[in-house]
Amino acid sequence: MFNAPRPTQAYGISSSFGGSFVDENPLAASTYDGLDPWSAAPTPSPPPGHVPSIFTNAIAEATVPPIYQQSFSAVDPANSGETSVNSLSRVLSTSALPATTIDKIVNLVSTRPRVSKLEFFVALALVALAQTGKDVSVEQVALLAQQNTLPEPTLDISMLSYSPAPPPSLSAVYNNTQPSTAPGGSSSSSSDSATVLRSTAAVAPPPADDPWMTGARFGGAAPFGAAGGVINGGGAPSSSVAGTGLPPGWWKRLEKVTVRFSGQQGFVLNRYMLYGITTERGGTVQRRYSEFAFLWDCLVRRYPFRLLPQLPPKRIGPDETFLEQRRKGLERFLRFVINHPVIKEDALLGTFLTELSLEQWRKHSSVSLEEESASKRIDRVEEMTIPSDLEDKLGHVRQKIAPLIEAWQKICILGERLIRKREAAAVRSTSPRPSFMPHLRLPPLRVSSPLSPSHSTGTDFIRMPSGLPFFGSRDPALSLSPLSTAQADLSRLTNTLRTMVEMNGQCWKGQYCDLSEGVRQGINVVSAHTQRHADLLEQRTSILMQDTLEGLKGQRDLYIAMRDLFVRHDRLSIDQVERLKKRVDTNSLKLESVKAVAKDGWEEEADKIASGIEKDKATISAQLNRRVFIRACMWHELRVVLHNRENALLTQLVQSFAREERDFADAVAANWAALIQGVEGMPSE
Repeated sequence: MFNAPRPTQAYGISSSFGGSFVDENPLAASTYDGLDPWSAAPTPSPPPGHVPSIFTNAIAEATVPPIYQQSFSAVDPANSGETSVNSLSRVLSTSALPATTIDKIVNLVSTRPRVSKLEFFVALALVALAQTGKDVSVEQVALLAQQNTLPEPTLDISMLSYSPAPPPSLSAVYNNTQPSTAPGGSSSSSSDSATVLRSTAAVAPPPADDPWMTGARFGGAAPFGAAGGVINGGGAPSSSVAGTGLPPGWWKRLEKVTVRFSGQQGFVLNRYMLYGITTERGGTVQRRYSEFAFLWDCLVRRYPFRLLPQLPPKRIGPDETFLEQRRKGLERFLRFVINHPVIKEDALLGTFLTELSLEQWRKHSSVSLEEESASKRIDRVEEMTIPSDLEDKLGHVRQKIAPLIEAWQKICILGERLIRKREAAAVRSTSPRPSFMPHLRLPPLRVSSPLSPSHSTGTDFIRMPSGLPFFGSRDPALSLSPLSTAQADLSRLTNTLRTMVEMNGQCWKGQYCDLSEGVRQGINVVSAHTQRHADLLEQRTSILMQDTLEGLKGQRDLYIAMRDLFVRHDRLSIDQVERLKKRVDTNSLKLESVKAVAKDGWEEEADKIASGIEKDKATISAQLNRRVFIRACMWHELRVVLHNRENALLTQLVQSFAREERDFADAVAANWAALIQGVEGMPSE
């Protein structure tokens, strides 16, 4: 019931010129597809046949040693709450345990493509038990958790070589195609699976002559949101049908923004998620969702005739999938507004991205919600560039918006489905995990974090879903089924190959055997190949999820924003010009009649009528200017924003996708070539 569409709450409609013309509620549900959290459909239940996870409560309220958090953070820098089986295997390989034991632990804690934080912690506890020679079992971990004595494993997480900076290009990620063998027979690489999960760092600021960065950004003396001047803000060239309205290569100068989870605040029912926002305008600031909603409300009141994407809504009792999709939606929203040719200069937006405490700032500052048309004017030259057939052009776009949104929704669904299937090709397994301890129903996990305050405050209490975490697409075709038996399980295959090499460590002859030793070395090369192939698949999947899929959703968001712009235009562009003109004509006749009759005191009545006529004429003039401004806004959004973004950004996305797929294919081919060369000398007799 919590996910049903919410009724629209009016934000206050004023009939006076310059007031707020907006009654949309950013928390209301919209019509996004089922992949995103702002769908009216609730999060689906896990597919039939799923066994409830015993790890949700397996380690209960036990205090987790710092090494647990440090290890998980190394393979989950985005703070998504889960990581891959391949990353788990890499962490366990730093424990110096035999490959047989590592394979047993991995298969014991997970049969899914992904590993939750609790499953990861249970695996580390099992590693610690194995290192001390104790029984490796989930029951033993649960017993130690009840006693609040979880063991601390010995790991060398520095071998994971995590770096917070993202790879400059996919070719750099795949540059090292030759696998190397680390001590203990495990393969290592300079670009491991954690590399592709690295968060986007701020890039160097644009050059001083960048036309996107000209002008006062925050407008200190002007009201917040007021920029003044002509519609183009003085930075971009004047409108013309022939030009794009943007500088050449503008897509190379887009500002970057990153939104990360910063942990939860509050208590019990008043808990809320904090988001860390990092941009090129300054350091990282913390914002909660209600502050995003405040920004959206102010911007849509100030710029009702500009393209503005919707916000993902709130939901009572959100799950991890919902929170992650909402984080991505908030990031796409900010990426859009800070790169809008007009809105990017808004002073309130600048404050939102730089002020450390927005709550304290709001207590001491007033925000102008005056509509953009009240403070800006269209000069004669700009007005002449608005085409006379603008309504026809807008009508053409209006007709195709609905089918375009539907098409891009399907593209996003199919894109995520293909990405998830590619990811599952490396780590999928079909056997259900048995419920070892169905009687365990323990309180939620308490985590003590040795990391920075931004981490520790958000990880004091972590509540996981009662069943297996639902990961990825809502497509039932991606659920575990017998059809997935044909897909490779490379990470587990790597562990099994290493186990086999250990078991065949000595030939039955009891002496050195050239044949056995040569075959063992060849199998080692195969395990290094499968490990490298799993790394490539995981890296490619992560890049597709973070870049390609988000680019596709950005295109869909653009058309939904255009649809919403048409809705606002139809509702808010209505004025009273014709009615006022009739009233002026009526009052003019009445004024002439009063003067002609010239009764006693007619001068006072005539002055009153004349004053009303002048007031109506001033209102007519203001509303006629607003008409022109609205037309200029719609022409600007159509020609400059929509036309450029829907074409140029799609071109960049497709070209980048093609280059990355080529680099991925080259890396896979090089990996196979290395395997052929490595096993060429395997003996047969």
